[in-house]
Amino acid sequence: MFAKAFRVKSNTAIKGSDRRKLRADVTTAFPTLGTDQVSELVPGKEELNIVKLYAHKGDAVTVYVSGGNPILFELEKNLYPTVYTLWSYPDLLPTFTTWPLVLEKLVGGADLMLPGLVMPPAGLPQVQKGDLCAISLVGNRAPVAIGVAAMSTAEMLTSGLKGRGFSVLHTYQDHLWRSGNKSSPPSIAPLALDSADLSEEKGSVQVDSTLQRDMRHMTLEGEEENGEVHQACEDKSLSEASEDTSTGGLNQDSTDSKTLQEQMDELLQQCFLHALKCRVKKADLPLLTSTFLGSHMFSCCPEGRQLDIKKSSYKKLSKFLQQMQQEQIIQVKELSKGVESIVAVDWKHPRITSFVIPEPSPTSQTIQEGSREQPYHPPDIKPLYCVPASMTLLFQESGHNFQPPSLGKFLWTKRTSRSHPFLPVMILHMVMLTSVRKREETRGRKLRKGSFLEGSEVRTIVINYAKKNDLVDADNKNLVKLDPILCDCILEKNEQHTVMKLPWDSLLTRCLEKLQPAYQVTFPGQEPIVKKGRICPIDITLAQRASNKKVTVVRNLEAYGLDPYSVAAILQQRCQASTTVTPAPGAKDSLQVQIQGNQVHHLGWLLLEDYQLPRKHIQGLEKAPKPGKKK
Repeated sequence: MFAKAFRVKSNTAIKGSDRRKLRADVTTAFPTLGTDQVSELVPGKEELNIVKLYAHKGDAVTVYVSGGNPILFELEKNLYPTVYTLWSYPDLLPTFTTWPLVLEKLVGGADLMLPGLVMPPAGLPQVQKGDLCAISLVGNRAPVAIGVAAMSTAEMLTSGLKGRGFSVLHTYQDHLWRSGNKSSPPSIAPLALDSADLSEEKGSVQVDSTLQRDMRHMTLEGEEENGEVHQACEDKSLSEASEDTSTGGLNQDSTDSKTLQEQMDELLQQCFLHALKCRVKKADLPLLTSTFLGSHMFSCCPEGRQLDIKKSSYKKLSKFLQQMQQEQIIQVKELSKGVESIVAVDWKHPRITSFVIPEPSPTSQTIQEGSREQPYHPPDIKPLYCVPASMTLLFQESGHNFQPPSLGKFLWTKRTSRSHPFLPVMILHMVMLTSVRKREETRGRKLRKGSFLEGSEVRTIVINYAKKNDLVDADNKNLVKLDPILCDCILEKNEQHTVMKLPWDSLLTRCLEKLQPAYQVTFPGQEPIVKKGRICPIDITLAQRASNKKVTVVRNLEAYGLDPYSVAAILQQRCQASTTVTPAPGAKDSLQVQIQGNQVHHLGWLLLEDYQLPRKHIQGLEKAPKPGKKK
């Protein structure tokens, strides 16, 4: 269901009544969970969001997000856990085992076929058709997928483990998993059964030994000729799994011995020192503590992990920064009432100088290599000018294909010739007839690409025209005499009989003002896109909503190659505020991002520093909350 990208409709914080209803629904859907486990899964005070989205096939899905990870999703009034939840409660659902090679097919959107199942010594779990089941890999009990059984266990055995066994809904590495912290499955050792329990389980299932042996030799597609290859893969997978369980347990003793709170404290310290050493500069001080967290510390968090101060021993950022101030690493002051800022940093402190920037782990790079999006590169935006019909006489000698002017424009040129007697009227009639003839030949032809000029090209054409026609004043080289063509192109009606000469800068400025604006946008690796008019800047505004709450609205992101949904996801994490993406009013096929509160400062940092967009293409940055004055 989530093999392809989905579209988010809304993302809002859950209400108290909805939170209580969700707990009741979880208790009903998963009766094996105790009261304490339900309260841990659906916390009472921690942030919990409801995300409504549409899957790529159009299914409406409601996702519940806690701590930045999706924990549950609801489809057609049925509640399902995600892999993040199953990693904390691996025994929540009956679990079936498959080979690691099958996971790639499941992530791609395939259902699990019965030949891909691994027959455990105790036999398959007893399920009925339509039951919700978990799927794990050999050697690790941590589920990697959830699905609905297509037949009961008895029917699976009767069919000889052939056919479709499970309709897969959600897998590790799919797009729903990517919306969380992208962590890998934990290592959970398979359950060890006693000999008495093992014999009892075998007796209850009553599966013929010959049938089980044949099932283990079946391939994913059920083809007998590939049995030897799959048998070799099974032996290799089993041996690798045994090695992982034997060596992996030793490697993870250090991390498993630490509590979640201790691990979060270490991550908090790491992101703090990393941000001070690499991102914060002396010119940035004083720096709001909220900005330091959202724009610097979150960016330094390693891939596959998520920084959550509430899960640390400090619980609040202010307490953590007070501890760092006691260690004389930073100095924090309340510059305005209720707003704290970092005013000084000791970059020579031993903890900062000795801090080593961690390198990304090769395992996380390998896992996310196929799914990682290409880095954003800002487009090259170049202003252009389009020559209107009233100015084609001035530019037609440059070799560009312009649409000729109408007859009315030449009649106006004839009238203006009274103030310029050095151009005979007969020549005007000849030019007029020639132009009309060309207009008839080119009628209906669209404006070509060559009709768009850069500012430097316009200046060159005007200068060459003046020099070629001996219009530079002999007495003053800074003045240009106006012939009927220049007069008709750049002068107003009330200036026709009064203005005879113009300075170079005034001539060029007037000429550019008479041209029609256009622009060219070039994205890396793509063909340039030329459009008429002026490019709309990214518009940041503040609006009032119900209960006098402020929201920040940003529009026109698509014109600069930015995905509104990606921007909303980044801002939600950095600002720790709810975001929504809605159609922009009055604009066709355009979306706007709305963030709760005044988040202009975070938006400015994201657009200017991370996306490297020019400031001239962003309007509304001055609406950011200003820091208080120093006392």
